[in-house]
Amino acid sequence: NQIRCYNYRGVGHFSRNCTVRPRRRDAAYHQTQLLIAQKEEARIQLQAEEFDLIDVAADLDEIDEVNANCILMANLQQASTSGTQTDKAPVY
Repeated sequence: NQIRCYNYRGVGHFSRNCTVRPRRRDAAYHQTQLLIAQKEEARIQLQAEEFDLIDVAADLDEIDEVNANCILMANLQQASTSGTQTDKAPVY
């Protein structure tokens, strides 16, 4: 059972120690993802590298979702505490 990086599934380090830079989601990235999706839809055999790209994309989507949830929770916490400030002393 070896240590794996959750970012890029590299063996031997944790994600916080990962030296691989995150991939940018630019036009080339989206073009590659579109081609992979089209191949899957046409039932064309994918290459190993394309499977790796699918895994990385899924991991990045999961990371984005976690980040969005954290931001939402922080905003909700801030909104709930900012609306409760009053000049009255607390009732115990």
